[in-house]
This record gives sequence, C-alpha cells and structure tokens, in this order.
Amino acid sequence: MDTDVQNFAVAHLRRRPRATEIGGFVAGFVPATSSPYINYATPLPGARPGERDVAALVEAFRERGLKPRLEFAPDAAPAVALALRRAGFTTEAVHTYLICTPATLTPRAALLVETPSTDQDYASIDAALSEAFGNEFPPSAEGVARLRRTQGNGGAVRFVRAPDGSCAGAASCSAPAVATSELAGVGTRPAHRGHGIAAAVTASLAETMFARGARSIWLEYSGEGSRRVYERVGFHPAGTRLYMSLED
Repeated sequence: MDTDVQNFAVAHLRRRPRATEIGGFVAGFVPATSSPYINYATPLPGARPGERDVAALVEAFRERGLKPRLEFAPDAAPAVALALRRAGFTTEAVHTYLICTPATLTPRAALLVETPSTDQDYASIDAALSEAFGNEFPPSAEGVARLRRTQGNGGAVRFVRAPDGSCAGAASCSAPAVATSELAGVGTRPAHRGHGIAAAVTASLAETMFARGARSIWLEYSGEGSRRVYERVGFHPAGTRLYMSLED
C-alpha cells in the first residue's frame, strides 16, 4: 500500500499548475498561494537522491520564495529521509494513514449528504470547514475556488446541510490517480458534532470514488476520536506518511 499511496502523491503533484521533476522528486507549485501545505514536493518510489539532487530541489523552492517541504510515505522511498536530514531538513510530523476498499466500506445512510451546486453552497462549505478547524485557514475566495476545482476536475465535495440551510459539515476527495484517491478536510462545525456528519460525508465520498473506478481511498486522521469514526466507515491503518521541511 505504501507504493500505491506514494504513486498517488506523485500523480497528484503532477496535476499542479506548475509541476517540475528534479533528481527523483516531483514538486508541485500553485502560483496563487505561498502556503507550504499546497506547495511541496514528494519523491518517486524507490528514489535515492544525492546531495546535488536535494540541493537542486531546495533551489527550486528558494527561487520561488517558498519553504522547501516534502510529504511522502517513507517505506516507499527508504533512502530519502536520510538524504534530506543530511541537508538540514527536519521532521514536522509523522502521520498514520488509513485505507478503505470497496470490500471494507460500511455505508452510512442516516443523513442526507449533498453535492454543492451554488456559489452559496461552496462559500458555506469553506466557512464551515474554517470554523471546524479553529479558523486556522480563514474563509477565502481561494478556498472556495479550490473546492470548485476539486469538484470540477474529477474529485468530489460532499456536505450535510444544517437546519438553517448553511453547511453543518463537509469533506472532499481528490480525483483518482493510479486507482486511489485521497479523502481530506473532513470537518464538522462544533455546534453540529456528535450527529454522524463526518461518517456520512466520508462514506458518501468513498462510494462516489469507488463508483468511478478507484480501488482504494486513503486519509490521515487528527485524533483517536476521528480515527474511530473512520474505522466504523471501513478504514483501517495501512502505513505512515512523513512530513519534512527546511527552515531558513
């Protein structure tokens, strides 16, 4: 599974508006933002980068005024972490990822899950996700545009509507690549938690991607509570992802 997830990471970054391959790495850049969580690189599976390869990668970030940063499944490219550490990169985080397949998915149909269709829907989803994650990423036109791109480029966005018509909770899933998709941004506004919204949107997105031919869906979780939600839907631990960056 590590290789599948890493192959997905490579294919996903190659879709970026400015993608470049450097010494066994793929870097994906989005000119509209300087966020290190959007502009980052990942190694090709099995990559064995040398000092010059890492230096060239760092320069590609520096010349754009960006922090050099990578996300990858270390077991799919075991030589990479050491090469990065030799160049001064440090570990930001190590996250376990979960996998769901058609055979393990447990449908959750208790709530009405919708697909956004109007500007108001997309803006409400962006605002709800911002609130769900403690306003770490304030609502913005770019956030709305990203959701629209996800929905329009072969991925999917799903949400549950609150009684007042706004978004109570939502999530999105990238378009399949190498037969797998990443499910991300699962968030529920605090006032609506505990009603199964996260499970409902997660299951709906998985069903949608499987219907489009994906063999698996993967995601990362933020705590034991969310892990239990995903496991009830049919996800199970399958490996780890490593996040590394180079400070100025």
